[in-house]
Parts: sequence; C-alpha cells; structure tokens
Amino acid sequence: MNHYHLLCLGDSYTIGEAVPLHQSLPYQLVHYLRKKEYHFSAPEIIARTGWTTEQLDDAMKAYPFSSKYDFVTIMIGVNNQFQGQELILYKQQLEIIIKKAIELANGKKDHVVSISIPDYSITPFASALETDRIAKEIEVFNTVNKALSIQYKIQYADITPESRAGKNEPDLMASDGLHPSIAAYENWSKIVGDVILQVLK
Repeated sequence: MNHYHLLCLGDSYTIGEAVPLHQSLPYQLVHYLRKKEYHFSAPEIIARTGWTTEQLDDAMKAYPFSSKYDFVTIMIGVNNQFQGQELILYKQQLEIIIKKAIELANGKKDHVVSISIPDYSITPFASALETDRIAKEIEVFNTVNKALSIQYKIQYADITPESRAGKNEPDLMASDGLHPSIAAYENWSKIVGDVILQVLK
C-alpha cells in the first residue's frame, strides 16, 4: 500500500485559527483522502497566523525538510492584501514559493496545489472595513495566483466562491468572526481533495 506524505504551506487558514488543529484544512483534507482509500500520513504544516508570502518563504529557508513530499499545498496571500502590500511583490514571492514547492514534490508539478485566497470581506470582522475594496483586491490577487498556477503547470483549487457562503450561513464562521468554522474547512477540504484525487486516479 502506498503511503502518501502531504506538506501544507500557508497562514491562519492552513493552521486553522479558531478551530482545533485536527479540524484544520490539512487534517480534514487528509481525512477526506483516507475516506477515498488513499493512505495519507498526518500532514506536515508550515504555517502561522499573520504570515505573508515573505514570512512563509523565510520560514521555508530555515525549515529542516526531512524528505520529498507526494503533494504540497500552498495557501498564502491574504495578509499581503490585508497589509496593503504591492501586487507585484506578492507575484514575485509566490513564484519563489511555487518553485520550491515543485522541488519538494520531487519535481512533479501536478502534485503541487495552489489554493485561492478566501474572501474575508463577507465576515463580521470586515463589516467595519471597506468590503468592496477587499473583495476586489482579493479577486486581483487570485487572478495572479491562478495565472502562476497555469504558468508553472501546477494545480489550482478555487475555494473563494465557497468562502463567501459564510455570509448567509453563520455556522460556516468560527467564533472569532473572521476565520472559517470546522464545517467550512470540511467543504474546502472536498474541493482541494477532489483536485488531488484527479492526479491520483
């Protein structure tokens, strides 16, 4: 039986801020893939709340990677947008992260999945902010994310439409009024999982 190793790179949406770690996106993703009878080990996670592309890249430089991975997911960029960083900076740094991720996935480009940035403009947290501007900027950041995915021939998992469901479904919001709930991560894990399953089949 094949044992698959998953590496997940990101920020608060990867570590599952406001939910137990074992209910975070990486763990729910592994659980979903196991239910489809693919044996995945517990995910390895390099992520922290508040990280930008630059901070993730710095963390990867310092991280003692033990081996190559069967799949690598990347979910980063919301803090670049939140901090008002330049789009070109996001593009340059995401490109560096994608190249490293391909290397970590044994050079198998289709085993790297870039996940779109969730739209937090619909959250209670954002209600006091410029929600239209946030939504538009996230759309632009995701356009860059998708373009780089096509350029580097990696997978792209678009969870952004699903992330907006929290606007009308309070059970998809965590108690902090900003992050997704366990149920929301479960929905996202199916979207990302189905992208991985296409590669495994």
